[in-house]
Amino acid sequence: MPKVVITAKIAQEGPHNQIFADHGFEVVSPPAGCDVFQEDQLIAILKDADASLAGSEPYTPRVIQSLPRLRTVTRAGVGFDAVNLAACDAADIPVCVTPGVNHHSVAEHTIALLMAIARGFPLLDRKVRANQWARRSYPRVQGKTLGLVGLGRIGQATATRGVGLGMKVIAFEPFPNPEFCKQWNIELVDRDTLFAQSDFISLHCPMSAENLHLINKTNIAKMKPTAMLINTARGPLVNEADLYEALKTGRLAAAGLDVFEVEPLPLSSPLLTLDNVLLSGHVAGLDDDSAYGTSKMCAEIIVGLHAGRWPDGCVVNLKSRTGWTWKK
Repeated sequence: MPKVVITAKIAQEGPHNQIFADHGFEVVSPPAGCDVFQEDQLIAILKDADASLAGSEPYTPRVIQSLPRLRTVTRAGVGFDAVNLAACDAADIPVCVTPGVNHHSVAEHTIALLMAIARGFPLLDRKVRANQWARRSYPRVQGKTLGLVGLGRIGQATATRGVGLGMKVIAFEPFPNPEFCKQWNIELVDRDTLFAQSDFISLHCPMSAENLHLINKTNIAKMKPTAMLINTARGPLVNEADLYEALKTGRLAAAGLDVFEVEPLPLSSPLLTLDNVLLSGHVAGLDDDSAYGTSKMCAEIIVGLHAGRWPDGCVVNLKSRTGWTWKK
């Protein structure tokens, strides 16, 4: 009986259970107290697993090399920067993602963060809880410029919502969809222009060597001091030390962050001391509909691979693979 270990934060009662049961898979979740972000604990829970239905825990070369039985790492989501693809290539392990499932959820979360920081949260909430009635006005969102760094599925879903709020939407995207941009009146600009013109900057680009610390002291200096940053993409896109300094000194007005350089965010992070930062714990892609669709798609990918069906469009490595099989 093949064994799949579920390390992703998905609903225990999701459709994956029936799919795995129908195809003879044993399903295991980490025990209480197991920290899958620690290499040794991740290796221990996966030591006899055939498949991992993975979250954002790190699949380092050491982890992969310690799991000779593992046949696939299937991510509940579209990000895969926590997985060392070279190590998976060497072990002949397909790394799969679930595109087209949670983009609306991320877009809604992005807009939620945008509206909240635009209206002064979390400070207003904290003031009321401290019995301090701090009444003041804030700039209106309607008519402001929303700059999207990345205009893929998530960026597009965010763009339409921005247009619906009456915002001007501009975007930096190396491979744009001209029909979409024309339909929604999205202006394509270079990155420096986006930084200079945007009132709200939202990141929807992939993590890469080029994009590492894209938001840094140099690029922050190009932004309006009234600008606000939203990141629901990947934590390492932002140099948190530079962002903290900008937010503390007033070089930027506010930030809404769902992802961080180190996750979970350490309690020692200086970002936790600021009143102009709104935080959430890498949950932008989790709503009820996307959770259902993601768990279903992950299970279908894994049982499909076991049956010899290659999930075209979902595998991010093994680009030159030929004749892959579940068993080595």
